[in-house]
Amino acid sequence: ITCPGVLLKDKEELYLSVSVLGQSKKTQCIPAAFPLIFQEKLVFEKAFTDTVDPGELVKLLEFDTAVLELIQLVPPAGKVLATYEENTRDFLFPDPKLTHGHHGLDREILMKRSSSFT
Repeated sequence: ITCPGVLLKDKEELYLSVSVLGQSKKTQCIPAAFPLIFQEKLVFEKAFTDTVDPGELVKLLEFDTAVLELIQLVPPAGKVLATYEENTRDFLFPDPKLTHGHHGLDREILMKRSSSFT
């Protein structure tokens, strides 16, 4: 995660919280210095046992929301610095872009800064 030119005033560690397909997971905590590099894999699995039509599966994924939150461990309960929300279909299967970038698992997204992240 990059945030050019920004120094965090609080020095507590950060983690990334990810919620998708009805499951929530978080990364290990890392030091509060940009760029933030999370070198781990979060695996989410869900079986759609009653769904046989791919079109129905697409609709189910469109009704689900993927949420990513960058959280700093500031007492008492942590502080959300930035968030990203998108329907799960578009998050998992983004439209091809005309820009030259990473292909495959690497992808850029723009998180929305929270009001507590000055």
